[in-house]
Amino acid sequence: MGGDQVEEAVASCVAALRPAVDRDWKEVKAAGLTWSCHETAVHIADDLVAYAANLAGRARDAYVPFELTLDEGTDNTGLLHVVETTGALLAATVRTAPPGVRAFHPYPFGSADRVGFAAMGVAEVLLHTHDMTQALGLPYEPPAALAESVLAWLFPHIQPGPASWPALLWATGRGELPGRAPVTEWRWRNNLVIPAERVTLTGIRPAAADDLRLGGTGGFDWIDGGPYEGTREACSYLMKAYEAGAHRPEFGVFALVRPEDGRAIGGIGFHGAPDGEGRVEIGYDLVAGARGNGYATEALRALTGWALAREDVKLVFLTIEHDNVSSHGVATRAGFTRATEEETRIAHAEHGMEAGLLLYLRRA
Repeated sequence: MGGDQVEEAVASCVAALRPAVDRDWKEVKAAGLTWSCHETAVHIADDLVAYAANLAGRARDAYVPFELTLDEGTDNTGLLHVVETTGALLAATVRTAPPGVRAFHPYPFGSADRVGFAAMGVAEVLLHTHDMTQALGLPYEPPAALAESVLAWLFPHIQPGPASWPALLWATGRGELPGRAPVTEWRWRNNLVIPAERVTLTGIRPAAADDLRLGGTGGFDWIDGGPYEGTREACSYLMKAYEAGAHRPEFGVFALVRPEDGRAIGGIGFHGAPDGEGRVEIGYDLVAGARGNGYATEALRALTGWALAREDVKLVFLTIEHDNVSSHGVATRAGFTRATEEETRIAHAEHGMEAGLLLYLRRA
């Protein structure tokens, strides 16, 4: 997901709408919206340039304060040119923004990175082109890979369907899928990022997790020897949950990235969402070259603090092998206490813990 995909989405929009440039778009209401087709096309362009501005301007607390307006008398051909131009601006901004840069977007965690802005731009183009072509009686189906990417980057909480475009339309309340209830309210989700002292915990989206489990980098710049195999395995479990529709993105896997150089040095994450009693397990690993510097302690402390600040988490636990001395030290320094023999016995018996592991607890 990047500048090429933004341009591909815009090209599909313009190609689909060009046959109707002689129609009066102001008199045709876009399907499912209160806007006319003209207002919808302006909205597409306005979103594209707003995303470019926020990312380029490194907006922190709000959108950059301006709004797109057309010159008096701009016809539909001119309006499509504006859409092409604003799409090119977003594509160029995405291509030139450093990987770790984030800028303001309100939902759900207050910011997005360059991939998030690209994905949101593509989503706006695809979905609103659908709304306009439906109203204008024009055929439209975007490239399947674009719809699949939007789902994997922005809808990690949605189980992907057998075909990506119908699944995206269903996820945004624009269609039906057999066996699934109609969607009446929806939001996309950018990834969660949690700052620690010297590392940033960057939420790994399904699209990146899929690449990591298959041996790729997930789009991260890893130090030599990375990613560690534990991170790839965790991403494999993440993808199984995503494909089953059980993935909760905020309780997923995070890459540990050093802001000083943008390098990824390890992974940390949850083994799943909290259970009915508010218990959640965390696992972590570091690339060998980053060990011994306190990064794991910082990351574990940050992720645990984030989890215990939530109402649905009452206890965070770790399971550590007896001979993993360094990990025992990480747990202790991060504020965890060793469970009693009785607590460990109960955990093994009632919660399926693997035998032979030691249990560390930290309560809210």
